[in-house]
Amino acid sequence: MNLRLVLASNNAGKLREFAQLFEPFAIELIPQGQLGISAAEEPFDRFIDNALAKARHASKLSGLPAIADDSGICVDALGGAPGVRSARFAGEHCSDTDNNQKLLSLLVGHANRQAHYVCALVVVRDADDPNPIIVETRWDGEIIDEPRGQEGFGYDPYFYLPQLQMTAAELSPERKNTISHRGQALVQLMRQLQSDSFFYRPHA
Repeated sequence: MNLRLVLASNNAGKLREFAQLFEPFAIELIPQGQLGISAAEEPFDRFIDNALAKARHASKLSGLPAIADDSGICVDALGGAPGVRSARFAGEHCSDTDNNQKLLSLLVGHANRQAHYVCALVVVRDADDPNPIIVETRWDGEIIDEPRGQEGFGYDPYFYLPQLQMTAAELSPERKNTISHRGQALVQLMRQLQSDSFFYRPHA
């Protein structure tokens, strides 16, 4: 399988993770920024809907198959927030530090620190693909008050994995990619790509 896929993201952390995740496969991953494609609107309340919007946007403007994910962290005590607004939880153009500070401030006084990352991963053959591949996975953990680790991005320094006694930011990139929400999603995605000749089925 020798494919070219446009990656519908301009997030530096995601670009780095996807490049590492796709390294073992015969797939050329092209960040949309290299093609002059701007970020798509993400107006929806579900990860899957936003991922589909981003993939279709990138495919339409590039003329190539596209892959997109929409991911974020859902915190039980906050009713699932920040959810799809994880990247802009503290406002548009905010930093990871801003988002984490807002999250911790809202959790003051809450004993329940359970949380999970979600990744919705979508691949479309073209912008009008009626049957895209869609995968959604989750990664369970809890939120701690003090950051630990230098790896990862986003909420990783505060996302604690009790079974490993480490945060996501303390994991090496290689180890994180085997167990994370995005790593799990990619395993499922590649299984489907390899099993059903996704890119070689003509539209009905």
